[in-house]
Amino acid sequence: MKEQLANGVAGRSGFIIRLLGTLLAIGLLIYLLSQQGWGEIVLAVRQIPPTYLLLSLLLMFASRLAVTGRWHVLLRSGGLNISVGQSLRVTFSGLFATNFLPTTVGGDVIRLAGAMQLGFDGAISAASLVVDRLVGMTGMAMMLPFGVPALLASPTSPIGFLKSHGIYLMSILPASLSKWLQRTWDKSIRIIHRIVSALSLWLKQPRALLISLGFSWINMLGLFSILWLLFKGQNEEIPFLLIGGLYSLVYFVTLLPFSINGLGIQELSMTFIFAHVAGVSMQSSLTVALLFRTMMMIASLPGAAFVPGLIAGAKTQPRVAE
Repeated sequence: MKEQLANGVAGRSGFIIRLLGTLLAIGLLIYLLSQQGWGEIVLAVRQIPPTYLLLSLLLMFASRLAVTGRWHVLLRSGGLNISVGQSLRVTFSGLFATNFLPTTVGGDVIRLAGAMQLGFDGAISAASLVVDRLVGMTGMAMMLPFGVPALLASPTSPIGFLKSHGIYLMSILPASLSKWLQRTWDKSIRIIHRIVSALSLWLKQPRALLISLGFSWINMLGLFSILWLLFKGQNEEIPFLLIGGLYSLVYFVTLLPFSINGLGIQELSMTFIFAHVAGVSMQSSLTVALLFRTMMMIASLPGAAFVPGLIAGAKTQPRVAE
């Protein structure tokens, strides 16, 4: 009973911290927009050729299809006889929930509820989601060598600030936040154990893992190409591999449990990382970050047709990533 109560309090405090982090990030984003000027942002968007915007949107849809393919391969190799249409329906429902329903009912929980409502085994479905996330992280991690050196070499890198102020910042952390960080660390250890357990089925099928990783690379290629096009449309030239490396950093920042679904955090981290490391203007970087989020939201809209029937089931499912 005490353990359940403690878990409930920890869950509420974690949600409060994520909520406050989201509100803070959105507030900072609004402030940044006010500093840059809405009119300047609109002019920057108009500067991008319409063909670039259209191609970027098509690439975003292609990347969402690749995400579907990645999970579909894992489900099929796990012994679930799911069709492509069913995978598309459930995946886009999860994407819609992630972008438009920033609550404790996340996209992975929606996908799990959808798979179970279709009559598929809950344990395998949950394990496939863990492996799906792991494969996506593996793909992004492979791009880190193209971004981390540039981050460390940047004179305005936040790494330098953390090196000089990190000990001081840790010393002034409130006790409650320190305890929450400890719980987050403990939870991370449990997640690692769950990942090892989930991988046990797919480690026997390396071909399925490789195909899934291939779909993840297609997704990444689409995302990096979108950023390249949007920056090029504003006359900002950034090497393609550097774009991939820096976006991989943004990806891992958004995985930190400091906001709800990375809302606000993604835009801020993308703006500052590309501006301070890649050397583009703050205006161009902010414009790209906002357009990127907008295209993600548009590409997830097909899921709106399927979400209502999954929400009720999702609320009864355990959190996949915890």
